[in-house]
Amino acid sequence: MPLQQLVQYFNDRFETEHHSNIRPFILEKGLVSGIFGPIQIGSVFEPVRRADDNEKLAGHIAELSVTPYDNSQHSQQSTEIGDLLTDVIPQPADFQSIISLDRLCRTVHMLNYLTYSHKGGVLFLDVDPRHILGIKQNHGAYFEEIIIKCGLAIQNIVISMTVNSFYAQHHTQLLDGLNNYRQRGYQIALNIGSLYAAHGLRDLIDKLSANYLRISAPDTATIQHSNSNWLSTLGQLTELQNLIGGQTILQQVKQKNQADIAISARFNLVQGDYYNKLITDHLRCL
Repeated sequence: MPLQQLVQYFNDRFETEHHSNIRPFILEKGLVSGIFGPIQIGSVFEPVRRADDNEKLAGHIAELSVTPYDNSQHSQQSTEIGDLLTDVIPQPADFQSIISLDRLCRTVHMLNYLTYSHKGGVLFLDVDPRHILGIKQNHGAYFEEIIIKCGLAIQNIVISMTVNSFYAQHHTQLLDGLNNYRQRGYQIALNIGSLYAAHGLRDLIDKLSANYLRISAPDTATIQHSNSNWLSTLGQLTELQNLIGGQTILQQVKQKNQADIAISARFNLVQGDYYNKLITDHLRCL
């Protein structure tokens, strides 16, 4: 189905579900964006590459692009969308999940990814832990319809959840929710961000056995600190992930000394501006 028809379909669906004339999805110059109050939400796709061969893509991480939205022609609609998506306290839980910003963003990403899907690999889509905790059952069912409508494969979608020790008391519910996604065919990723967030998460990593474990590269100050045990911690995490049959991603790599860590700590996959520039420079030399 052409992209314009898909955008129209999801706008029609939004109108029907919320009994309003609000149409939040916009197609301009081949790109889809979503209106959320005074902001316009788009997509940026960051390449995920193999650590041992940076030219080979393993997939893309979908990230948000946010710009102000002040189109006077649509100012009333913009306000209504913002009210509808944020004023969810008095609404039932299932209604809240449908109209959440989280779902809006993922729909935008999925529509934009149609122009990238021919490159192969998987698509990482971030899901807020509060979104998972707010849904009692059938996680991924609503979004599954969107994926099928776009003609993509569910097994190529990776539900990625950022988690830290703050959610320790909710690990059981998070595990149940993520396993619901997995039972529907989605792959699962845990994004623990910095190493400081890894403390207390080993049990969750072990129990979930996620397909991917995402870890942000240590900054320069951490790397230069000779007494730091960060390299040992990284090694333990990559070893644990390998034992449970998953892959590790060192992300947000910007400099060569960070890239060296990916090799020394035996990461499977990498992501960051360092590799993007490396590939661009290589192509220019051809």
